[in-house]
Order: sequence, then structure tokens, then C-alpha cells
Amino acid sequence: MSAADTTAPTKVPPARSVPPPPSPAVTKERATRSVGGAAVPWALLAPCLLILAVVLGYPLVRLVTLSFQKFGQSQLWGFQPAESVGFDNFSEVLGDSEFWTVVVRTIVFAAACVVFTMVIGMAIALLLQRVSGWVKTLINIALVASWGMPIIVATTVFKWLFDSDYGIFNALLSKLPGVDMIGHNWFAGGPEGLAVITLLVVWGAVPFVVITLSAGLTQVPKELEEAARLDGAGAWGVFRYVTLPILKPIIVMLTTLSVIWDMGVFPQVFVMRNGHPEAEFQLLTTYSYDKAFVVNDYAQGSAIALLTVLLLLGVIGVYMRQMLKIGEVE
Repeated sequence: MSAADTTAPTKVPPARSVPPPPSPAVTKERATRSVGGAAVPWALLAPCLLILAVVLGYPLVRLVTLSFQKFGQSQLWGFQPAESVGFDNFSEVLGDSEFWTVVVRTIVFAAACVVFTMVIGMAIALLLQRVSGWVKTLINIALVASWGMPIIVATTVFKWLFDSDYGIFNALLSKLPGVDMIGHNWFAGGPEGLAVITLLVVWGAVPFVVITLSAGLTQVPKELEEAARLDGAGAWGVFRYVTLPILKPIIVMLTTLSVIWDMGVFPQVFVMRNGHPEAEFQLLTTYSYDKAFVVNDYAQGSAIALLTVLLLLGVIGVYMRQMLKIGEVE
């Protein structure tokens, strides 16, 4: 028997059949289905976008229009037509030294509120990770209750706490050795009065920060914390090199939201000063309100409000940039 007879014949694999190209009808159907699928999210968002356009779009357009016009009480009642004055309102506002004083006061006030809110909120959130379950439940109930309290009610409570004649805070401080705060008026000057309003704003903002950070702390891997402790890191080292980097996106979000909210504080100041904030209590929101509805110069009030919006848009731009950087790192 020759070698040729003992060799097994080689099996040749069958030739792969090339599928025929899709017909034009199938291609058109797939394109239509793709376009239809892309339109579904926009169709679902359409009612929400329509409501936002009506609720926010028209007032914003009207605000921009008024800021470029001469619009006072005569124009409001129709005695005189509104006149276009270009950038005169902005020139007058930006050339007013009182406006820049209010801007600086607003920035300092918002910065103090944000710093105290984030520091106290982070401290409470970390403490909640180290207490028993029933204590955590009680604290969460208290946080939600304080967060859900209407601003007007909270402001009224703080007015009573710091009242010069019947305030419990003055009575408690007077019990300290060598301290006599009976009859002390916390609102006689701007710094002390704004400090009280800062406490009010922080008290109302801390619960949201605590609840959000507590949810974020549950996502911190315990293995990383344990590994850091084995490497010799203390409590501060674990927080700085493990917890803080993981919570950075949440912290950036909370800080940005706090800046926006605290720059827009209005009812706390307005109610605390009985509807007539003095000059040393004026923030951008109350200053714009006074220009529009007390002085009846709606154009300048609109210009101040528009400048405030532009300032907040700058804050949002910084936030978006930070979030994009975080996304690139991840």
C-alpha cells in the first residue's frame, strides 16, 4: 500500500456565502426606525420643555427687554410709551458705587453660607456613619423636618430666637460668666444681622447636604479605607486620599447648587427686616426688588436682575468645566 493510499483526504471547507445586500426598502425601513427611535426621547420631553419655556422663557425675555428700556410707573400705567435707551440702564447701574458694595456684600455672604453649609454638612454626614441605627434614624427625621419647614416659618422662629427683648439666645448667652446680652439688638448693624441671617440660611441648607453626602458615603469601598489604614493612614489621611476623591463629583455639585441658592437669597432678608431691608442688609436680590418696586424704576431693577443672572451663569460655567474634567479623568 502506497503512502498516497494511507493519507486521509483533506476536507475543504465549504465556501462562505456572502449575504446579498439589503434591498432599498429594508434600508429605508431601518433608517425610518432609527429616526423614530431618536425622536421618542424628545417627544417625551416636549411637555416639560413647553412648560419651562412658558414659565421661564417669557419672564426672561421680558426681563431682557425691560433692561434696555426706560420703564417706570408712567409706562406701567400706559401714560407714556416705553422708550429704548440701549445700555444706559447698565451704564448707570455699573457706575453706581452702591451697586458694587451690594455685589461684594452678596459674594461674601454667599461664600460664608456655602463654606459653613459644606463643612457642617460633611461633618454631620461623617458622624452619621459612626452612630447606631436608631440614632441615625432620629437625626434623619430631625434633618428632614427642618428641611421641610417653610422659609417664612423658619425666619419667624429665628426672629424670636434673636429678639432683643424676649430672645432665648440672649438669655442663654447671659448665663455665661461675665456676659450680659440682655436687650442686645442683633440687627442694629449689618455684620451681626447678616451673621444671624447666615445661620438661618445654613440651618435650612445643611439637611440637603447631609442627606446627599450620606448617600455618597455609602458608595465608598470599605476595602480601600481598610487598605489605607493598613498602610498607616490615620482618619484624616483616609478622608483626604480615599473618601474625598470619591465624593468629589457630589461635592462639586452641592457647592455649585449652594452658590446659586445662596446668591438668590431673598425671603430670609426680606422677612427678617420686616419687608424694608436697610442699606447694610441689601443683597443683589433685595436691591433689585427695591429698585423695581420701591423706587418704581423697573428698568434698572431688571438690569440688576439680568446682571445677577449673568453672574450665576458664570458659576454654572465653572461647574460644567469641573464636571467635564472629572469625566475625562474617569
